[in-house]
Order: sequence, then C-alpha cells, then structure tokens
Amino acid sequence: MHRVIIITLAGIISAMSAGCANPETATTPTGSTTNPTNNATPAPPTPSASEPGTTGHTANADDVPANVRAVFPDAQSFATQHRDLSEATISSIEKETGNKVVDRDHHAYLAFGMGSGGARRQIGAATVVKAGGQELIVVYDSKDGSPVIREVRGGDLPASFFDQFKGKGHDDALAFGNDIKTARTPDAEAQTATAAIKADVLAMQALYGSAHTH
Repeated sequence: MHRVIIITLAGIISAMSAGCANPETATTPTGSTTNPTNNATPAPPTPSASEPGTTGHTANADDVPANVRAVFPDAQSFATQHRDLSEATISSIEKETGNKVVDRDHHAYLAFGMGSGGARRQIGAATVVKAGGQELIVVYDSKDGSPVIREVRGGDLPASFFDQFKGKGHDDALAFGNDIKTARTPDAEAQTATAAIKADVLAMQALYGSAHTH
C-alpha cells in the first residue's frame, strides 16, 4: 500500500454516531456538509496531542500529486494529513486482506473550494494506493460518520472494474471473486487492486471513522 491518499484524508469523517469502539478515531472534526443522500464531504479533524503520528499542513501545489489534483479540478487549495497506523490496525488489515502492510505512514489529501457566501469548504478527500505497479486514486465521502468511496481511478484498469467500489465502506463485503468481479480485468491485477483498495478503506475507517453500531 502506497502513501495515501487521494481521498482527502486529512479529516475524513464527521463523527455522527456512537458504538463500535475505534481507538484511532480522529478528534471531533471542525465541520462537515450533508447532502440529501446523507453523504457528507469529509471534514478535517483537529489534530490531537494524543495522536503522536498525526501531522497536517496546507499543501503547496507541488506537494500534491498531479493525479490527485486532477480529481479535484475546482479545488482552490489542498491540505495533507499524515498518520501512523497502529500495530493493532496493521494486524487487522493484514488479516482481512491477506497482504502485508509495508508502510504504516498513511497520507491523505484534502481538497477545498469556495462554498456559499464565499466560505471555504472541503470538497473531497483522496488517497493514493499502490497495487502491483498501478497507482490508484481513491476518493472518499462520509456517510453516517464513516468514509465511503466516491470513486476510484488510475492505472490502466477499466472503469467497469472501479465502478464496483462506489459507495463501499469498511462494513461492506469486498471479497474478490464474490463481491468484486474481474470486469474484463486480468485476474491477478483485479485481485491485487481489490486487496489494496480494501486495505485503504480499513485504514481510513481506523484513522478517521466514527464509532458506530452495526
């Protein structure tokens, strides 16, 4: 898994419900917006001194990968968030995906635009993940306090394959061959990409998702 993240991860989810203990959940976000479908664009959490692996800063254009900037053509500024995955989270991700986590430093990119009345607002979050030589961009929204995938793009995999991940979060089944099909993608590439995307979804939930009940 590559350093993240094209899914504006700096503060990815508004805590909107309680339950399901999550020791790595970010501190209360500074705000979020909700649309009629109950999806909220992630809002950046306030960094906490209790989270030593957390750093964040406003990013210059040169700090943001071109493929991330391409996802947010209307963004006027970006911020980055760096967080270390805990050993418990790494162990859980490796168990669920069957793959080794090679980089515990998770990066997320937050995109900001102009809202109503000229107020600055977050318009998305993204991460960059590596999947067998393919560099994929995962864009996230927030639903009920948890990050869900808005879209995935990148590499040379077909859109029909990536479309299967839309709206998926950590509670959704993402087993290759059952829930995610090859969709005209070579088996090995599709399986590798599925595992990488699932790992990122799990990391995002651990770092930014709210506690909730199932």
